Amino acid sequence: MKYPELDPIALSIGPFEFGGQSYGPLDIHWYGLMYLFGIAGAWLLALRRAGFPYTVVQRSQVENLVTYVAFGVILGGRVGYVFFYHIDYWLSDPLWLFRVWEGGMSFHGGLLGVILAMALFSWRNKLSFIALSDFVAPLVPIGLGFGRLGNFIGQELWGRSSDVPWAMVFPNDPEGLARHPSQLYQATLEGLVLFAVLYWYSAKPRPRGSVAGLFLVLYSCFRIFAEFFRQPDEHINFDLFGWVTRGQLLSLPMLLVGIGLLIWSWRRQQRRARAL
Repeated sequence: MKYPELDPIALSIGPFEFGGQSYGPLDIHWYGLMYLFGIAGAWLLALRRAGFPYTVVQRSQVENLVTYVAFGVILGGRVGYVFFYHIDYWLSDPLWLFRVWEGGMSFHGGLLGVILAMALFSWRNKLSFIALSDFVAPLVPIGLGFGRLGNFIGQELWGRSSDVPWAMVFPNDPEGLARHPSQLYQATLEGLVLFAVLYWYSAKPRPRGSVAGLFLVLYSCFRIFAEFFRQPDEHINFDLFGWVTRGQLLSLPMLLVGIGLLIWSWRRQQRRARAL
């Protein structure tokens, strides 16, 4: 199957002159726009959900919350990418951490950044961190789905070679192999499916912590599954047993924490029910 003719550059501005010097053109990539679409989508959903009797966030707080989370995603995603996937390169060139225009973001790092941002937001606004996590969890798949679409358009993070009928030959692939379009698998599972389940589950009051716990469990399971079709990072390949990837390894703690959070949440609910 042929890869569709998709230009990773959405818009070029320039070239233009200033002070006798020529600059540009300035290229705006779809991947960057996908971040904006994800943030905008999460913002709209947060506004819709804010103020419900079972949520802790008011509409007047949404703008600040989205700003905190956006910074957490960007800073955490970049730092996580550097330390989880390219620590050796960073040690030889520490300033590479700040050259974000060279690319490189990590979901697991972004998640840690969001957790820290939520902790700061909940502390400054005197909100329950767990309750805030339940509010934020359904917003995350929107950005994940758009981000994976950006990966597909940018021809990055493609899948392993395959002979399935829908395997694609990516023009940027130097080997020219037919591969799983794993970016679309992840966009579907981590974006569409995860959003649909969390949106439905969080549409009415649930035990505190269970929405966040369900997010962690489902995302980690979807990511571990999708990694079997995604091409491992060339400089890392496999971490364990000749088949466990870095993405799968980083997802295991998420799975364990999510299971623990669900158990804690439902047991807490049962204890409260017995006490009434």
